[in-house]
Amino acid sequence: MSSEANAIWMECLRVIEKHVNEQSFSTWFSPISPVRMDGSTLTIQVPSQFFYEWIEENYVDVLKLAIKTVMGPNGKLEYAVVVDRGNSQNQPYVVSYPQGTNAPKRVKDKQAVIAGADQSPFDLPTLDSETTLQSNLIPNNTFSSFIEGDCNRLARSAGYAVANKPGITSFNPLLIYGGVGLGKTHLVQAIGNEIKNNLEDKFVLYVSSEKFVNQFLDAIKDGNIKSFTNFYMQVDVLIIDDIQFLAGKGRTQEMFFHIFNHLHQNKKQIVMTSDCAPKDLMGLEERLLSRFKWGLTTDLQMPDFETRVAIIKRKMQSEGIIFPEDVIEYLAYTVDTNVRELEGVLISMIAHASLSRVEIDLSLAKSIMKNIVKDIETEVGIDFIQKTCADYYDIKLVDLKAKTRKKEIVTARQVAMYFSKEFTNHSLKSIGYHFGGRDHSTVIHAVQTVNDLIETDTTFKAAVTELRKKFKMRSY
Repeated sequence: MSSEANAIWMECLRVIEKHVNEQSFSTWFSPISPVRMDGSTLTIQVPSQFFYEWIEENYVDVLKLAIKTVMGPNGKLEYAVVVDRGNSQNQPYVVSYPQGTNAPKRVKDKQAVIAGADQSPFDLPTLDSETTLQSNLIPNNTFSSFIEGDCNRLARSAGYAVANKPGITSFNPLLIYGGVGLGKTHLVQAIGNEIKNNLEDKFVLYVSSEKFVNQFLDAIKDGNIKSFTNFYMQVDVLIIDDIQFLAGKGRTQEMFFHIFNHLHQNKKQIVMTSDCAPKDLMGLEERLLSRFKWGLTTDLQMPDFETRVAIIKRKMQSEGIIFPEDVIEYLAYTVDTNVRELEGVLISMIAHASLSRVEIDLSLAKSIMKNIVKDIETEVGIDFIQKTCADYYDIKLVDLKAKTRKKEIVTARQVAMYFSKEFTNHSLKSIGYHFGGRDHSTVIHAVQTVNDLIETDTTFKAAVTELRKKFKMRSY
């Protein structure tokens, strides 16, 4: 960088700063570097071809004013565009557009000069009406079909606020994160559907990050990057799912970064999902992560018991099926992983009830569940553990679930709880439910008591060891 070029560009920036807002200046002008002065021509380097195209399309008048003010009427501007920065083994890959030539010519060099602050060689195509209709939303994913609970109340409320005033609230961007099957896609599509239904003039687009990446790669391969960028920049509400998929994809991240900036600056709404919080996202550029924090980040948690019951009842209502209350509670306690697995179990149960033309009671529900829930497939389910412990301690199975506090029954119950935690994937709350609706703290106490007795009572330890052999043999 020559000192003359640097001095002139700094003066140009002072002019530009007076004519654009602070965010636009930071996004589009701060990254530019002066390269050299050649007579009356200033060459500046921009980070990418897209960057150059965007400046030419949106800020050419400001640049002309700056050059004329600082360098006089004969001042000219040229661009050095870095298309690929290369690495230690490969030189940077650049593209050259001689003035007045539309067809690009690729060359290998440190930098390529693109003449033309006066004229842009690109014409952005307009978005056709057929394309605007392809929002990729599932109509059934609505707020009314999304069951609210303590596990998702904040996220749902924020989503509803965004849906009513897209791009206007401080929740822009809105990032919703959480594990698999917790309803992230349903919720963000509910936002999109609500906007489409109430604001018909808004172009809402839902896209997975994987599809975004593949579209971008196709655009590069086919030479249609301008069409790609123009399409996304005309979106009013961009909903992008599983943003973590962009990790490690540098060029795609750069493209998304500029699209994000454009949409945000123009008060367009951005909604994203991720499998983890922004601070835990690996392989994403810091400038992207910092922008994710501009709005609201909220999570979806594992559905609690009450929410699972509500989900079951809503699903049954939509299918016209009725299960007894004890069956509903059994399902809600047994399948405590995520909404997707719970709905899968319900579909299996409903199919069985419809095909078999039988009413499902608790006994039949347990029988069906053995084939569809992972921890029951091992045959060392809670039912088997309870029966084995009851037989070993010579007590009635029903007593394990009763409120009696007789010492021999309490011991058998605690041992059964202990092995239920060891050999199944049930939560503490679910285990307590299967032992007469006891609290999860009772299960914790039982496990601790058994561990303490193993350390201090050799007879008790021998009994536990013998029972463990039975369960291990059964699980092979």
